[in-house]
Amino acid sequence: MTLSFELGRPRVPGVEARAGKFPGPSLIPALNAIQARLGWLPREELEELARTMRRPLYEIEGLISFYPHFRTTPPARVAVNVCHDLSCWLRSADDRIAEVRERYGDDTEIELVEVSCLGRCDIAPALAVNEHPAPVADVDSLVGAARDGELAEATVTGRTEPWPNDPYPAGSDVSTRYASLRALLAGEMSADSVVATLEASGLRGMGGAGFPTGKKWSLVASAEPGGVKYAICNADESEPGTFKDRQILTDQPHLVIEGLLLGMAVVGAEQGWIFIRHEYGPEERVLHAEITALRQAGVIGENACGSGRRLELDIFVSPGGYILGEETALLECMEGHRGEPRNKPPFPGNYGLHGRPTLINSVETFADVPVILQRGAEWWAEQGEGDSVGWKFFAVSGHVESPGVYCVPMGTTVRQLIDIAGGVLGGAQVGAVQPGGASSNFIGPDQLDLALDFGTLAEAGTMLGSGALVVLAEGTDLLAASTNVLRFFRNESCGKCVPCRVGSTKAHELLRGVLDAGSSTLDDAQSGRILQLEETMRKTSICGLGQVALGPVVSVLGLNKGAATARPQPRPEGSKEQPDR
Repeated sequence: MTLSFELGRPRVPGVEARAGKFPGPSLIPALNAIQARLGWLPREELEELARTMRRPLYEIEGLISFYPHFRTTPPARVAVNVCHDLSCWLRSADDRIAEVRERYGDDTEIELVEVSCLGRCDIAPALAVNEHPAPVADVDSLVGAARDGELAEATVTGRTEPWPNDPYPAGSDVSTRYASLRALLAGEMSADSVVATLEASGLRGMGGAGFPTGKKWSLVASAEPGGVKYAICNADESEPGTFKDRQILTDQPHLVIEGLLLGMAVVGAEQGWIFIRHEYGPEERVLHAEITALRQAGVIGENACGSGRRLELDIFVSPGGYILGEETALLECMEGHRGEPRNKPPFPGNYGLHGRPTLINSVETFADVPVILQRGAEWWAEQGEGDSVGWKFFAVSGHVESPGVYCVPMGTTVRQLIDIAGGVLGGAQVGAVQPGGASSNFIGPDQLDLALDFGTLAEAGTMLGSGALVVLAEGTDLLAASTNVLRFFRNESCGKCVPCRVGSTKAHELLRGVLDAGSSTLDDAQSGRILQLEETMRKTSICGLGQVALGPVVSVLGLNKGAATARPQPRPEGSKEQPDR
């Protein structure tokens, strides 16, 4: 068999389509820097970048056209971005958007844009004025401050007491934290023992896929021993209803970073990144401050913790797009390409960033590692309810009295979590729940005693997903709600594969037509068409976005007929590794 070679290495089968892509450093950080300086990307700046980096201008323009954050026209003095996705929609976002549009729609200094989820579902309906996030109720004061050039930098609101998964006392600093990392680098624990502890703990990927963490670390560690490897924390949570990682980054940057550094040390990576969505500017500043403190204390750098090992960290800011939460699209972005998912296999653990073995885990997954190593696998297992293990962060939003982030034992029931969040708004009854974010199927009020765990929810035809529980009060139009979710997936489709791009558009047009005609139900022909589109998208889409996009709609069709579920959540069969958002 003939093998092609790249930099002296055999090319991994399955990546032939990447041969024509431009090599070299990613231009996205440079484009981010230009836009941060000028507010947009003038053509003369792009031409200068092309000359300096010796890259064709059409490549740069191709990048810009893909990513929604990039602008090629000067911005208005005041940019008002208002979220219209499910959690905000449930809190009357359409009415609030209409009011804002009536107030400012004719103002030439103001650009009003409806956008996908801003990750601020706890203050729904949410907006951002010149990237300053706030409730829509604050729009007038923020617009006024922006007009006057006095808009203050947004800050984060954190907890004073540690969350249950934090082994370090309140008020501790770099000098007393990072105990597990120091122990590993000092030889007091081995890489093999770390992996064994994680495997025994039952910790799984908390970004949605649920792949066993210890197994993933072991796979990456065993890939090309001694070769160049990388590690990435996926902090690009962009799914409607999902904002738990944002709070973890605010309150526990030390745990996220320690978990990432431990992963780097175990698998043999010297360079790591936190890939964060650009809407999380305040949280990014928290991370930068922590990384700076680590570098000054000698915890990271060329001689990490005095061990002689190099461990370096950096932050990569996403140029926008929900699809970048899919791990291979994220890698494409970091390499400087359009963020389109790759076919699998190969998986990132074998062929990741720049073709090297790459460890990718979510914010919450990394944040759980330090406490497990300090208190043991048995302790972690005991924290769950029943057969479930560990603690779990949930973002709760929609029709609840107290939207926010809650850390509860894995296995807590849907009903219990709703009660912890203050119950349903106004004392209403539950109409339906999305237990795992926009990708998860809706469940009905007869399933509120389901345990929030991977296996239990999968058996019930939905999934734990991104840990975002969205509550819909009785009387909510479920077809309209699921159509709102579908609009998000249609808008966020990267367009690479026809089933997702075309199928989501056709389904949305059909559903929107029914709703605009004043109906909340589909006839048999319309239902059959939706089911046909769902099956096609689920079986033939390249990545999880297209595979689950119509699942919520189909589940609602089942609920409207009195059924508890419509179909099981799709899961790849026989994969050694699954994507972790």
